Amino acid sequence: MSAETKKPAVAQPGADSHRRLKIAARNAYSDQKQEFVDNEQITRFLPMVHKIIQRVVIYLKPPLSYEDLVSAGTVGLVKAARDYDPSRQAEFKTYAYIRIRGAILDELRKWSFVPANVDKQIREAMQLSMQITQEKGTLPTHEELARKLGVSVDKLYKTMKNARAKQFLSIDSTQDNSPPLGASLATENAATPHQQLEQDELTDKLTEAIQQLNKRQRQIILLHYQQQLTMKQIGEVFGITEPRVSQLHAVAIFNLSVKLRQWKDGGY
Repeated sequence: MSAETKKPAVAQPGADSHRRLKIAARNAYSDQKQEFVDNEQITRFLPMVHKIIQRVVIYLKPPLSYEDLVSAGTVGLVKAARDYDPSRQAEFKTYAYIRIRGAILDELRKWSFVPANVDKQIREAMQLSMQITQEKGTLPTHEELARKLGVSVDKLYKTMKNARAKQFLSIDSTQDNSPPLGASLATENAATPHQQLEQDELTDKLTEAIQQLNKRQRQIILLHYQQQLTMKQIGEVFGITEPRVSQLHAVAIFNLSVKLRQWKDGGY
């Protein structure tokens, strides 16, 4: 079964919820003086909010809900319409995507919390993985890393799963010590030649890191981030369960974080 397989339908909120979002979006925008983007265009781009949420819903944890992310994304869309200037920006679809995604990530980041003991486990696993990679030139196997950490492979998988949201959100942030992946890759063209060089270099390093993943992890990363398939859809492609895809995705994100952190520290 190939990645070209038609994507299964993804359930969306009901018609009443969708109508309320339309009304909220129109009302929020109606007071703006400059209308580079009209109300009908805002309504037309509302499905983009749900599409983006489907790609990050695996990072959703209580008390945050799907509807909370919808609200945040809708606000991002309205603000994009309010601030959009066709004389200075790319096409509205591209600009709206960046603003919606940013608003959703901000909402996730606001509610992101990792207990101290779990954070310590994540740091230990990351540091040891980097050490082994520097010594051997390749990422450690799950069994090797678990053995050196003195934990079971299942325990290691749980640590990687706990790390996934933190690593995903941090590489999309410019406010910590992780590579600003999301910020660097958000637009096709950087504002300055220097920024363009940094973006190109990061893209090259990310490509190298993805190529060094094992085949299944590499396929999951490409299907999820390039083809925009959900975990459930990827499971149907490979004939495996959604939890197993989620587990492999967590491992892949962990390994990519190790490689990108090494590059940032000058060791890769």
